[in-house]
Amino acid sequence: MIQAPATSKAKILPAATARRINNLLKVGLDYALTIPTLILITPLLLVIAVLIKLDSPGPILYRMRMVGKNGREFDAFKFRTMFIDSGDRLIANRKQWMEVIRAGEIETDPRLTHVGRFLRRYGLDELPRLINVLNRTMSLVGPRMMNRTDLLRFGYRVQGYTSVLPGMTGLWQVNGHNRDLNVRAELESEYIRNYSVLLDLKILFQSVIVAFAQN
Repeated sequence: MIQAPATSKAKILPAATARRINNLLKVGLDYALTIPTLILITPLLLVIAVLIKLDSPGPILYRMRMVGKNGREFDAFKFRTMFIDSGDRLIANRKQWMEVIRAGEIETDPRLTHVGRFLRRYGLDELPRLINVLNRTMSLVGPRMMNRTDLLRFGYRVQGYTSVLPGMTGLWQVNGHNRDLNVRAELESEYIRNYSVLLDLKILFQSVIVAFAQN
């Protein structure tokens, strides 16, 4: 009697287990990159903080209330780039503000301080969000963070937004910050469906290239 050769059965991890392992790797990547970066740039952060205080009165950091994983709200940190009376300056410079809306140029935004313009131009105002990565309210890579108003206006298009941490950068950012909401929703949803450590590394690499290309 001839026996048929035994067929080898590939062991496939359950989807939930694979997702859990991927999440652990993602946390490891966030800490492995964020902690050394914060140590290296601490002198820069201190210099920026001093310049902000010397440039205009007001707090050094600005906090934005955002919606994160599982729908929990958190404070997203960034360096303050606007005058504390920015609303009054906006009203007093309405024609100038209309130019900002049309051209999208930060140079003509009357609300921005001198230091604020510089920080916005080079993306340095978002460096404090590395603190959000450390306290696990954000990740280095993920969908663009949203507040409650954003979620009502746009978030329903992004399936699973609250199932992951919002990111400092993501697919939408490295693909040109397209203003079309449908394009953004498609890119954000694609990341949420397919995120992995390899994809995160690819996006981080692309983010560095985009940053240097813009500046």
